[in-house]
Amino acid sequence: MQHEPKRLTQSFVPDQTRESFEGVVLPHLDAAYTLARYLLRDEQAAQDAVQESFLRALRHFSGYRRENARAWLLTIVRHCCATARTRRRRESTFVEFDERQHSEHVESATPELHLVRSDASESFHRALNSLSSNDREVLVLREVEDLSYEEIALSIGAPIGTVMSRLSRARKRMQALVHRESRDAS
Repeated sequence: MQHEPKRLTQSFVPDQTRESFEGVVLPHLDAAYTLARYLLRDEQAAQDAVQESFLRALRHFSGYRRENARAWLLTIVRHCCATARTRRRRESTFVEFDERQHSEHVESATPELHLVRSDASESFHRALNSLSSNDREVLVLREVEDLSYEEIALSIGAPIGTVMSRLSRARKRMQALVHRESRDAS
C-alpha cells in the first residue's frame, strides 16, 4: 500500500514536474508539520493538514513562481490549518495539545536536567497555547521555523510592518505569561 500513492502521482504528474516538486517542496516537510502541529494542536490533524497541503501544492505547482518555496508552502499549510480549524469548530470537537502525549521524549543526562527541561518546556507550551492563533502563528514562524520577517509576511499575506508589530506584541504577551506562571509557581 505504501507504493500506491507514488504510482498515483506517477500516473497523473509528469516525471519532470514530480522531480522538480520533490526537489523544491519536500525539503520543507518538517517545517510544514511543525507549523501545522502548533496551529492545530493535534498530531493527527496536523498530519492530515500537511498531507492536504502537499496535495494542493502539487496540484498548483505549475503556478509556483520559483520564489521562496518554504514561504509558499507554509502559506498553503496555514490555509489548510484554517480550513481544518473551521471544520473542527463546526464539528465541535477539539483536542488540546498535550506536550507529554504528543512529543517524543528525549532522555536527559540526569533526572534533574530532565526535570528542568520538562518544566521549562511545559511552561513554554502552556504560555504558547494560551496566545491567540495570530500571535502563536507569527511566533512559531519566527522563533521555531526561523523564517525572516519577509518570509513571514509572504506566508501570512501581510505587510512586513504588520508582521513586526504582531511579533512584538506576541513576544510581550508570551513574556508576561511566562513571568506570571513563574511568579505563581514561587
